[in-house]
Amino acid sequence: MNRSNISRLLAPIFWSAFVLNVSANGFRLASQDGFATARGEAFAATADNASAIYYNPAGITQITGNDLRSGLYSIYVDPTFQPPDTQPNAGQTYDVGRHYNFIPQVFLVHSFENAPVSVGLGIYAPYGGNMDWPQNTGFRSVATEGSLKYLRANPVIAFKLAPNLSIGGGVMVDYGKIDMEQGLLANQQPFANFFRFQGDGWTVGYNLGVLWQPYETISLGATFRSATTITMDGHTEFQQQPIPALNSPVSFPAQADFTFPLTAVFGISYRPTPKWNLEFDADYTDWSSFGTVTLHQGTLPPDVAAVVLQDIPVILDWQPSWMYEFGVTRYFDNGWHVSAGYVFNQNSVPDAYYTPLAADLDRHFFSAGTGYNGKRFDFDVTYQFGYGPAHTVTGSTPSSQPALNAGQSADGTYKFISHAVLVTVGMHF
Repeated sequence: MNRSNISRLLAPIFWSAFVLNVSANGFRLASQDGFATARGEAFAATADNASAIYYNPAGITQITGNDLRSGLYSIYVDPTFQPPDTQPNAGQTYDVGRHYNFIPQVFLVHSFENAPVSVGLGIYAPYGGNMDWPQNTGFRSVATEGSLKYLRANPVIAFKLAPNLSIGGGVMVDYGKIDMEQGLLANQQPFANFFRFQGDGWTVGYNLGVLWQPYETISLGATFRSATTITMDGHTEFQQQPIPALNSPVSFPAQADFTFPLTAVFGISYRPTPKWNLEFDADYTDWSSFGTVTLHQGTLPPDVAAVVLQDIPVILDWQPSWMYEFGVTRYFDNGWHVSAGYVFNQNSVPDAYYTPLAADLDRHFFSAGTGYNGKRFDFDVTYQFGYGPAHTVTGSTPSSQPALNAGQSADGTYKFISHAVLVTVGMHF
């Protein structure tokens, strides 16, 4: 097996680093607050609690004193796959081995009493998740499993320039860790074969926001989060029998740059009376940042270098996508409120480069929740249901030589279901 074929064999492993699907587009976690999620994430033009640090930092100027808000997003995901009729295992349905994810978040805001200035700190996970398919799906040589952990510390500051106009912004200090594994042949036997990559790293970005209420019944909000590039520094480990240099597992230092996308959100809130708030947001994610990624391995021994490239390019060619979000809230005189929302999430991964570890498709999310705002404490409880209609992939081309040799591809029918509960509690002091 020559160097070119080995490079094709190793390249698709890196799909795992990008395609860890949790709920919203790609592997982005858009649900960061119980009240906002109940409204279908349509919160950029409302942004009136501490989670505005994420949704629109300009909104924290609406808070008086101190506001602490913390929550847990508990989600069950169930993507499924059915092979094409041409495969021997046609008619079977496969699902992933890990279904549950639990994602915490915490936000703290302080507004100065004698100055039009507010500051805040958010700690949350904007991306993350895991995915692992069985070994007998028929696409083992294309993809198997991976996990992504991503944590952000986001201090912000906001200024009230006028009674109806605020701006805000902050620094995003991010940590990311990637673990992934993939088979290198169509089957685990008769020859042992696998590839693993593990890496982690830090990066810094920024977020900005503006909130303007030109009329008593209309509020406009916009927020922007910069792209963030993390150099994931770690190691590779792989084995490929019966190649002599790879008969036993070998490990080498390795790193790769991962550019997580910029996002921009534009929202309009309509409040016909103080008891009603309707909002529509358009949420853009520039997934084209996942274009070509190169894995740089350390110096390889001569016998390994004879069959493995030191630098392995990976072409992903993801596409920008939108989430369209709509929400409505009804407020009651006793401090209670109820909300409902809907999100349409566009697919980001083209069929031509499809991968089962993304299993990306158009999705619909429906949510409903209730909550209470008190003088000292508040809470929100929200249920979210996600649904992805059947998406049939045909004509996809794997970027790995083993998948081509084995006649395997990502072709097949993919579906998606999710159930989530988000509980958020807050304290004013």
